[in-house]
Amino acid sequence: MRPKITVVGAGFVGSTTAQLLALRELGDVVLVDIQEGIPQGKALDLAEAAPVAGVDVRMMGTNSYEDTKDSDVVVITAGIPRKPGMTRDELLQTNVKIVSSVSQQIKQYSPNAIVIVVSNPLDAMVYAAWKATGFPTNRVIGMAGVLDSARMRSFIAAELNLSVEDVVAFVLGGHGDTMIPVTRFASVGGIPLHDLLSEEVIERIVERTRNGGAEIVELLKTGSAYYAPGASVVAMVESILKDKRRVMPCASYLNGEYGVEGLFIGVPTVLGRNGVEKVLEVKFTDVEKETFARTADHVRALVEDVERFLA
Repeated sequence: MRPKITVVGAGFVGSTTAQLLALRELGDVVLVDIQEGIPQGKALDLAEAAPVAGVDVRMMGTNSYEDTKDSDVVVITAGIPRKPGMTRDELLQTNVKIVSSVSQQIKQYSPNAIVIVVSNPLDAMVYAAWKATGFPTNRVIGMAGVLDSARMRSFIAAELNLSVEDVVAFVLGGHGDTMIPVTRFASVGGIPLHDLLSEEVIERIVERTRNGGAEIVELLKTGSAYYAPGASVVAMVESILKDKRRVMPCASYLNGEYGVEGLFIGVPTVLGRNGVEKVLEVKFTDVEKETFARTADHVRALVEDVERFLA
């Protein structure tokens, strides 16, 4: 029997994720949304594309969480998107209510599912989903660093005019202005990035990575990114369902690692059939420790607001 994957939210991120999941044949896909007709229409369109693409998966669009019953993986993309000039944090109050409501439905119908949260502000929304589901921390994960690292990899490849496949980059910390593109971990074909580019160029890439989402929001005017987030989610789902145990920078629960307790923050994570199989601790420089502490403080402040909204 094929795995069952539910995508909550039939907007651009959700529908793109559903399409990419189908093209990779990772499982049958259920697209759920509160708007009548939207998930059904998009799922039907994707199902009709399957013969052309040569993929055998079942697509379903629905407004009822009952149809998501016994999902193996649930991806939460629901929530209002950012608008030009809006920060991820400004989304907090509205999206915490949406994510909490969705998570309660997941708990009811798919109590054994692994949950991947995409909604912003990401680190706070993962926490909200965890609180609402009551799931073990290994089964609630945030998609953040995978996307941020992909952006950084694309910028490096473009700067050097080399294949993105040979570029390795890691972005840790919170998904926002306090994210940490750790440049000393970046390399191209095994060659350290600092041996290939000047410090000035590297800093420019770091800043563009931090502002990657906002750059797209400004260009689109009425929406936010969805191709790269969708691709990032699919990479995570694949590692989980195929038990690949890939190391990815995800928003994972920290229980003392990196000196942080009780928060979901972007760290190197081993993703396998149980969700978070392990959090890998790397040795930070003193500067990196200070930066990580700042991002942890920022996430902690958001979580305090989440607790207040949930009270």
